[in-house]
Amino acid sequence: MARSILHMLTPLKHMSPFDVNMAVDAGFDVVATYTGVLPGEVVPLVQDSIFSRAPEHGTRTAIFIGGKNAEAALDMVDEATGAFVPPFRNHVFADPSGSFTTGAAMVACVRKALRDTFGEGLEAKRVTIFGGTGVVAYCAAVIAALEGAHPVLVGYDGRERVAAIAEGMRARFGVTVEAADGASAAGRVAAAREAEVILAAAAAGVQVLDAEDLGQAGRLLVASDVNAVPPAGIAGIDVHADAAPLPGGRGVGIGALAVGNVKYKTQAGLFRRLLQADQPLVLDFREAYRLAVEITGQA
Repeated sequence: MARSILHMLTPLKHMSPFDVNMAVDAGFDVVATYTGVLPGEVVPLVQDSIFSRAPEHGTRTAIFIGGKNAEAALDMVDEATGAFVPPFRNHVFADPSGSFTTGAAMVACVRKALRDTFGEGLEAKRVTIFGGTGVVAYCAAVIAALEGAHPVLVGYDGRERVAAIAEGMRARFGVTVEAADGASAAGRVAAAREAEVILAAAAAGVQVLDAEDLGQAGRLLVASDVNAVPPAGIAGIDVHADAAPLPGGRGVGIGALAVGNVKYKTQAGLFRRLLQADQPLVLDFREAYRLAVEITGQA
């Protein structure tokens, strides 16, 4: 059998050591990293990878897309798949900064908490997402919308940027996502007040809702925070919390390490799926979510 090769592309100065470790531990024989990759450089790199091996070895070659921007990563996936010349094709897996698998794991954990604690699903739930300009928030919003929820992206620097991101989601995925101004404490409280689900995906060490703020979320069922650096992104959620009651007795909380456990298994599982598949795969946060749902026992 041909050796397994993973070509890891990122527009950033460095490839994530986390992602390299995950790929090697999953079992790839050879891992090569390419940094500072510009959009126009994806096609020649991919075509070098497909034409240097026989078509039957396409499933032993994979392209990984990194970076820190959801739309840029998805554009690179489109460029990579557009470079294929059948029957010459490889696997493609996008997970910029591990955030696609993090966002997928976060929503899967919330889905499980809704089902196990309240006997409900994501359908028609108002899902308020802080850290709205980031990759985790991006994929969480799209996944929630595809599940029939009503996601709201909250922008720390106002509504304008998150509104543009929401419009990009509509154009690419056909989903409806609202935008809200979170530049002030009053704006963040207003965004949380009607939420049944609150997701905090803000920068590490940034608290978006304190205990008093959270107390005003009168409809809250589940809150999740992926910030493992003190202070908590949402006050009162321990990093180990796994559908633990929130302070004040309203709803349950899911902490960063509980989400991280599912994220780790999801990313590792997708790398292994590339190694096991007999047909070329294209994986992004949608496939990550389906696997995270299985990992959390909801399949």
